[in-house]
Amino acid sequence: MGKSGPNNRKTAQSPGSPRAWQRMLSGRRLDLLDPSPLDIEIEDIAHGLARVARWNGQTKGEHAFSVAQHSVLVEAFVGRLWPTTSAADLLGALLHDAPEYVIGDMISPFKTALGVDYRQFEARLEAAIRLRFSLSPHMSDEMKARVKTADQCSAFYEATRLAGFDIDEALDFFGAPPPGPAPDMTPLSPTDAQLLFLRRFEDLIAEVDAGQVKG
Repeated sequence: MGKSGPNNRKTAQSPGSPRAWQRMLSGRRLDLLDPSPLDIEIEDIAHGLARVARWNGQTKGEHAFSVAQHSVLVEAFVGRLWPTTSAADLLGALLHDAPEYVIGDMISPFKTALGVDYRQFEARLEAAIRLRFSLSPHMSDEMKARVKTADQCSAFYEATRLAGFDIDEALDFFGAPPPGPAPDMTPLSPTDAQLLFLRRFEDLIAEVDAGQVKG
């Protein structure tokens, strides 16, 4: 799973049509309508997610609570609630919101309003990201359920500690979190959130690779 250098692959686009790709800091050009795993780099993902705010930035603290920090928290909840989860599935949990490095963090009501076209676009990008890191293109239904539960746990703490929800309101929306110590919800700077995400990614990739060697 070594990194490869930036490529200059041209995206198929008719003359005069609107630009449908984005240049990343790695030098990659990601076709937004037909994303290729070859144009995806974890450094771009980490950089983007660390600068995308949860709750549209309406949170307490010096920094916004980023999608990168949220992703690490969700993966930690999956591991805590289901301790036998494989490293590959934990990696998938860490990457569950990875498409947001391109499309941002849209709140759920807005996603619903946009409808099927948005969901299909998000699904294509998610599949490309998962393939880039040697995961199956689609998360299993079991893992989707686990990640959704973990996401709700994270959302409960984000809502009550950072976004101004009272406990009863958060319980109505997100349910009760599991017993045990509450996570540290201090929002990190973009640089620190990016490093946190990358370090967890590297740990999980090492575990996945070690498991493949043993197999």
